[in-house]
Amino acid sequence: MPNLPDVVLWSIPAFVLLAVIEMVSVRIHPDDDAAGYGTKDAATSLGMGLGSLFFDLLWKSPIVAIYMAVYELTPLRVPVLWWTIPLMLLAQDFFYYWSHRGHHVIRVLWACHVVHHSSRKFNLTTALRQPWTGLTSWPFYLPMVALGVHPAALAFCSSVSLVYQFWIHTERIDKMPRWFESAFNTPSHHRVHHASQGGYLDRNFGGILIVWDRLFGSWVAETERPVYGLTKNITTYNPLRVATHEYTAIARDVRAAANWRERAGRLLGRPGWQPAPPAAAQTPLTESTAHTRVTDPAEQIPVTEPAARTQAAESAA
Repeated sequence: MPNLPDVVLWSIPAFVLLAVIEMVSVRIHPDDDAAGYGTKDAATSLGMGLGSLFFDLLWKSPIVAIYMAVYELTPLRVPVLWWTIPLMLLAQDFFYYWSHRGHHVIRVLWACHVVHHSSRKFNLTTALRQPWTGLTSWPFYLPMVALGVHPAALAFCSSVSLVYQFWIHTERIDKMPRWFESAFNTPSHHRVHHASQGGYLDRNFGGILIVWDRLFGSWVAETERPVYGLTKNITTYNPLRVATHEYTAIARDVRAAANWRERAGRLLGRPGWQPAPPAAAQTPLTESTAHTRVTDPAEQIPVTEPAARTQAAESAA
């Protein structure tokens, strides 16, 4: 087994120190247009982060068991060398992009990830607002293990990505140099990702690199001040409700569904998915509307409606 450091554990003192520095800087030099800090909000984010450490230990055993079974079955092996580690980081970042994107467009996955987007603030403590049901990401990385990457090496790469993404949760940095903004995820790109405006929804999914968003049509530049949070925000600071409010809403919707097709849509459709109205209530198609669908003409990818993620939040509010 590769002997690789736990970069998250070693980074915790830096996380605390940087968050304190940011708090002090906001107090000394406040920005009236920035979301800033809220005591209850920051405490909730810290609580979610501490809780995620505990729950991640619970999910770790079955996930490692699956990864190790796949690793033992594959004849391929990727050695852990100075030149293979950057390649593994690149591969992990690629699969992280698709995992992250999937967690925005499949409701049962969004139920996990919505926790991270539930704050109406955007600061370094927001980076610590992590879900307690993090067992939903592991299938996206199975190709790496099947190609011979040891699960310990994959865990190391995931930790590096997580540590990198800490510093991009801030409003204290405006823009990085243009060459850096072109290739890497930055505070500007990630502010867009956390915004709730319609034009910013479901954009900029990258972890370390932003090139995947540019390649796959999900990148958008920061052009207006983001409004953070959900399209309809939850109003609780209770960590348990923050962690579970979307699962509660899904269970309610599944129980109320009229048939199995609707149940599948409530689980696997986009957040905010609704079943089609009865045929008699549908507007007849005309020549001008027959081929119309809601898209972003520049990117040609589906655009989430402004109310896309409100249904579960209403029940938790």
